[in-house]
This record gives sequence, C-alpha cells and structure tokens, in this order.
Amino acid sequence: MIIDLKGMETTVLPNFKGGEKEFKAKMYFDGTTRIMQGTLEQGASIGFHKHETNSEIMFILSGKGKVLMDEGVEYVEAGQCHFCPKGHSHSLINESAEPLVFCACVPELG
Repeated sequence: MIIDLKGMETTVLPNFKGGEKEFKAKMYFDGTTRIMQGTLEQGASIGFHKHETNSEIMFILSGKGKVLMDEGVEYVEAGQCHFCPKGHSHSLINESAEPLVFCACVPELG
C-alpha cells in the first residue's frame, strides 16, 4: 500500500504534547498505526511524552534537532533515525535556524 503524504493536507498542532510553538504534520492513521511527515520550525518542539502502548521511529529528512529521552539527550540530523521503544519517553526540539523535517511511524503494540 502506498501512502501519499505529499498529497495530504497539513495539520497545524500548537503546543503538541506540551511542546513549544507549532508542530506541522501530514498524517495517515488507520486506527492502529500513525505514519506522518512532521515539521518543526526554529524553536518549536514536541513535548516530553511517554509511549505507553506503542513505540515511535523518527527518520530525520532535513535539519537538526535535540531529543530528550529517559536516558538523557541525543542529537539528530538528516539521515539519522531516532527510536523510542514502548514504555519509554522522549521529546523532539528544533534548536537550529532551519526547519526540522522528519518522517515518523507510531505502530500500536497492544
């Protein structure tokens, strides 16, 4: 199945999960799995949150960011992938001047 994110409408979510500014996303959701292309402009973030019933995989398409996790901090950039396993917490922050664009998959694990 092909999911055409480029043809989808962008949803703007202010202060997503308690983060700063706006999270812009094109999202596919089938009731159990969410696949999205997200953008965080300079100074924007996704708030720190726990993945109780799912995991999240973020592939960075462009830009740079900082990930806060249970275990500390890691820095991501284009071409890298961040994985947050079920039962763990994380946040994504764009501290750079350019937009941070990523593709994320959030499958429900039950």
